[in-house]
Amino acid sequence: MFLYFYIGGKMFFENWQEISRIFISALIAYIVLIIILRISGKRTLSKWNVFDFIVTIALGSLLADVIVSKSNRIAEGLFAAFLLIVFQFTITFLSTRVDWVQKLIKAKPTLLYYQDTYLEDAMKSQRVVKAEILAAMRTSSIGSVDAVEAVVLEADGSFSVIEKSESEGADSALEDVEGFNNKKH
Repeated sequence: MFLYFYIGGKMFFENWQEISRIFISALIAYIVLIIILRISGKRTLSKWNVFDFIVTIALGSLLADVIVSKSNRIAEGLFAAFLLIVFQFTITFLSTRVDWVQKLIKAKPTLLYYQDTYLEDAMKSQRVVKAEILAAMRTSSIGSVDAVEAVVLEADGSFSVIEKSESEGADSALEDVEGFNNKKH
């Protein structure tokens, strides 16, 4: 017999069997996912690039589907999650060893501000406005643009702010940044 509770005209509760199924599915999926993520290593949960974003969203969707869907079996959903993590591990493994794979899945950081100049073309192509660059400087506890050597939009979407320095080669951390080789003297 089905038992329904309505609150404000909406069904809130159908039966204890469904609640038990969701509890068991969530518990099993959670434990297995934790084990798989621990085995796959820290890189699986690193800062997001486009590829990491897709894998993370897909894992979340799969986990939610496994937990609440009546039609999907736990083993099928967890196998799909396992496959996603294996694919992610394989791609990141290859990206550290094969240049074209790295270029395919990872964006390069982009120079947005360098030696007192806002790089307007780079800002437009990355859809960044001056106010965002100034906010990045403030977030880095820098009160004056005169104290900044460079601002970089990193591959994960965060900003890096590099302070001016008197030492030789102070901007060497910029060598892999898109647009830097065009700007150095």
